[in-house]
Amino acid sequence: MEKVTTKRMSLYSGRTHPALAEEVATHLGISLGDPNLVEFANGEVRPRFTESIRGTDVFIMQTHFGCDGRSINDSIMEQLIMIDAAHRASAKRITAVCPFYGYARQDRKAEGREPITAKLIADLFKAAGAKRMVSIDLHSGQIQGFFDGPVDHLTAMPVLESYIRANAENPVIVSPDAGRIKVAERMAQHLTDKGADLAFIYKRRPKGTANVAEAKEVIGDVDGRLCILTDDMIDSGGTICAAADVLMARGATEVWAMATHGVLSGPAIDRLKNSKIDRIVLTNTLPLPPEKQIDKIEVLSIAPLIADALNAVFDDTSVSEIFGGENQA
Repeated sequence: MEKVTTKRMSLYSGRTHPALAEEVATHLGISLGDPNLVEFANGEVRPRFTESIRGTDVFIMQTHFGCDGRSINDSIMEQLIMIDAAHRASAKRITAVCPFYGYARQDRKAEGREPITAKLIADLFKAAGAKRMVSIDLHSGQIQGFFDGPVDHLTAMPVLESYIRANAENPVIVSPDAGRIKVAERMAQHLTDKGADLAFIYKRRPKGTANVAEAKEVIGDVDGRLCILTDDMIDSGGTICAAADVLMARGATEVWAMATHGVLSGPAIDRLKNSKIDRIVLTNTLPLPPEKQIDKIEVLSIAPLIADALNAVFDDTSVSEIFGGENQA
């Protein structure tokens, strides 16, 4: 007997950033599924999907972030439990969609007796039943190799470049450190028609410190120019604010900061509010609470890009073609 099976897609979201998942579902033309999450008195979480997902291509989306009284660890654990539930419900394929991948900065042993937590997180997702992973602008590319399965590494660069094209002339794209030079260089090359140039900040991190960076000097000509600092994330804001100070001291007329992930932890908002940065452009990979919504911050939607990628995964077509292959570099 021959039978043609029908492919089905289901998208579910944890509680960290359901607004982004709703937007992605709208772009896909589907309804966001109900994971029916219950939290018990002791903090344990139990999902029970309200519809059958047997034989379904299931995408479980959760950005790794602490909000509404829950920590980043709660966020990760909730996604793992949802993946396990889908695996035990006989889903055909489960894709973990992590717009912001937690613990990505712990990707190597910088000093003795340290963990490589980014690898541990990848192992947990594999053990839970995820066959594939989708993430955006990982802190370092090698994290793709930590997960034992396909990883689709998306980049927010097209979204950020569109904003620059619409709002800036003759900018200097500035990398806040040596590690981001290739990304800044690629962005500058894409914007040559807008007269874009490249510069970078030389900085150092004092040994044995965390969230501390000292901006030392600018390599490149920024005198009389609009400078756009580009990074994968803004966390405490120390690096980006120090870089802005150096740029203004070297003659920049205006400084913008652009990042995919607005972590904005601790003193970040106060630092950014009082900094010499005129405009801060983020994407909505992470929720932005009302108390952090200051006038300097603009948030761009990454949902159409995620939807295109999930559609390509579902249809078994190329994800990298969405980015012209440059998401792999």
